[in-house]
Amino acid sequence: MEAWIDFAKGPLFAVTFLIMILGLARLLIIQLYNLIISKGGRLKNAPWKSILKDAATWFFPVKHLIKGTVIFSAFSFLFHIGVIIVPVFLADHIVLWENFLGANLPAIGQGLADFLTLFTIGCILVLLFMRIFVRRQRAMSKPMDYFLLVMVLFPFLSGYLASHPGSNPFTWESMMLVHLLSAEFLFVLIPFTKLAHIVLYFFDRISGLHWQLRPGAGDRVAKALFDEEARV
Repeated sequence: MEAWIDFAKGPLFAVTFLIMILGLARLLIIQLYNLIISKGGRLKNAPWKSILKDAATWFFPVKHLIKGTVIFSAFSFLFHIGVIIVPVFLADHIVLWENFLGANLPAIGQGLADFLTLFTIGCILVLLFMRIFVRRQRAMSKPMDYFLLVMVLFPFLSGYLASHPGSNPFTWESMMLVHLLSAEFLFVLIPFTKLAHIVLYFFDRISGLHWQLRPGAGDRVAKALFDEEARV
């Protein structure tokens, strides 16, 4: 088991991480090509102030919440906080970043890491519950949505159990191997699924540049199609 863990921490981590980085770099190059080459003529006269202001509102998307999906959207937003902070700033993970990237990042405390991990697990379970049992979310959900939530759950749950032997009904070695393999499987999935929005988020939110919409046009279209509370 130790040999498998060492392999997962070493060569397998390097290969899967490289797949993720190269895959995301490819997507970024495609997006930049489309933005600069395909839409180059629009860049000069684009309403950048309005576009950037609208894109910034998505970092705290209160104005974009749609009536009937507020709870789901709120948990989806909060879920991203733990998904970003824990993998990047957990002390045990920083060792890997230092070994492979030479990055010296600040570490969060174990107490905060535990809280964010459990919080993220709770958010995932709520999102899964709503996708299964709430009609509106179920109608919008595809099999891949369920699959990705479960795959994100695995490294968080297995990582928490591995770091808390008192709560772990399995051996440390088995949980650590599950943690490493599930995380590395996510590395491979990210560039080929909707998880790629970790780098494509900004490009997805500049519809005003893609469509040359006038300021507020998106909200007026949503209002016409749905109701007074709709926002895009």
